[in-house]
Amino acid sequence: MDDLDFSDEQKLKGAVSLPRAEAYQWWLTVKEGTQPDRLTWNLFKTTYQSKYVRASYTDTRRLEFLNLTQRGHSVAEYRVEFLRLSRYARGIVETEYERCIHFEDGFRDNLRAKIVEEVKCAERQNRDRGKANRDIESSNTGVRPRKKARSDGPIRVGPTVALAGVAICQLCNRHHPCECWRSIGACLKCGSSEHRVKDCPLKTNQMQALATETAQLPRVVQ
Repeated sequence: MDDLDFSDEQKLKGAVSLPRAEAYQWWLTVKEGTQPDRLTWNLFKTTYQSKYVRASYTDTRRLEFLNLTQRGHSVAEYRVEFLRLSRYARGIVETEYERCIHFEDGFRDNLRAKIVEEVKCAERQNRDRGKANRDIESSNTGVRPRKKARSDGPIRVGPTVALAGVAICQLCNRHHPCECWRSIGACLKCGSSEHRVKDCPLKTNQMQALATETAQLPRVVQ
């Protein structure tokens, strides 16, 4: 039922129409002893499984989940099986982060190596961008700021260089050899996955530097 695109109320109505004989009498007993507002799909599922699904069956599914790997399946097929067995793994993977880690661990070695390399590439980009910003800030120390032309667009550090042989990304309209920061939810300013671009420290530092330069400009006496 959980795999069907029905509301919880529809799932409950469909499920209670299936039991026969002793199972049906059991449900009538549960229904009579329960407040109407508590008769939900989750209540039916929990009570039914605790009474009729053997512990050995659940243990077998949990073991299958722990040993699940991609093997010869496609990523889509592996994902379907992972989601099916993960419902029996409560207490093993309790958070979304743990689910993701367990899912990635089951990938084939070559695919997992590709993911690791893409993560390392993103980290290198982040370090290189931070070093470039520090070098620019260091070179500007002690230099009298010049009045800059006002621009309503985003502030960019350094020129944009097109990478030879790398096509323009359809998501961000830029050239980059690795996975697009936008597709993985990373900061579009520095590539960090710990914040979004509106909270980027680099953006804050640049805005503060611009405000300082503006305040230091000589005032014109009318």
